[in-house]
Amino acid sequence: MKTILNVIWLILSGFWLFLGYLLAGVLLCITIIGIPFGIASFRIGVYALWPFGYTTVERRDAGAPSCVGNVLWLILAGWWLALTHITTGIALCLTIIGIPFGIANFKLIPVSLFPLGREIVRTDQPFATR
Repeated sequence: MKTILNVIWLILSGFWLFLGYLLAGVLLCITIIGIPFGIASFRIGVYALWPFGYTTVERRDAGAPSCVGNVLWLILAGWWLALTHITTGIALCLTIIGIPFGIANFKLIPVSLFPLGREIVRTDQPFATR
């Protein structure tokens, strides 16, 4: 079932969201200072490309540098990536078939705003390894 949902997601919005994250990652990697943010953008882009079967969890070892990095991320790329999720989510919710995918878009907004200090894990992993 996850595969079917992911294929439909890929066709409806996943590919375009992935391209947005890819563009943000390339722009952020142009400078040496932006490379960690670019890597985070690529990581989340892959998650946005194939989201069903995966989830994000907070890393317990993430501290103050993640918080500062998230503020910089929000200013540099997070707000417009979140805006694309909002726009795509609303457009998908206009159709009955698209409602679950619109809701999935809305669930991606927090990770698009504050990606640092989060880890993407499979949903079928045991809870103890998270």
